[in-house]
Amino acid sequence: MLSSVLDSVRRAIPPIHPDGYKFIAAFAVVTLLLGWLWGPLFWIFLALTLWCAYFFRDPLRVTPVDARFVVAPADGIVSFVGAAVPPAELGLGPSPRLRVSIFLSVFDCHINRAPASGRLTRVAYKAGKFINAELDKASEDNERNGLVIETANGEEIGVVQIAGLVARRILCFVREGETVMVGERFGLIRFGSRLDVYLPAGSVARVAEGQRAVGGETVVGDLSGEAASPIIRVS
Repeated sequence: MLSSVLDSVRRAIPPIHPDGYKFIAAFAVVTLLLGWLWGPLFWIFLALTLWCAYFFRDPLRVTPVDARFVVAPADGIVSFVGAAVPPAELGLGPSPRLRVSIFLSVFDCHINRAPASGRLTRVAYKAGKFINAELDKASEDNERNGLVIETANGEEIGVVQIAGLVARRILCFVREGETVMVGERFGLIRFGSRLDVYLPAGSVARVAEGQRAVGGETVVGDLSGEAASPIIRVS
């Protein structure tokens, strides 16, 4: 009985990513100090401490097991679906590819997950600005970190972590030459950001702009090019 209750609690309350502990602790200390100086500040900063814990949540996800599918690399709103030229540092060429962009607000889970399984042939960081990640020009102007995943079929998928207006740190847990599995955690961005996924020619989109995506679960693209709705194809 007790073990069943504990399992239910674990499922209802997601674990915290280790990177968040120091921030939560800092918020908690500030909450106690300011609360000692003036009571109302305690409740204000307690709410901020709880938000900080919520921000760094690391929930379990059930990833579709199908080599055709490319899954969302993060939680958030699909802000763009269409053709775009990948960043030059990815080495994916000058031709437009199907790009799916996902915008993360400060209330979304910021754990980044691999959109497909394969070998990391490139990990490239580029310094830049910190403009609003919802703007299309953020793909070119903002600080970013890009990865290229080569699948077992030789297809190359690019995924780019883009800093946002309040984001000041992009974390990447993987390195070139490593192998990642679809849905595997590969990074984290603090606080508010965007993820761009560049799919190979012939792929089709499986999401629409304005749709909410769940990292590691929502299928955003189909490498097989089979019919899907809506369909956006880049040859």
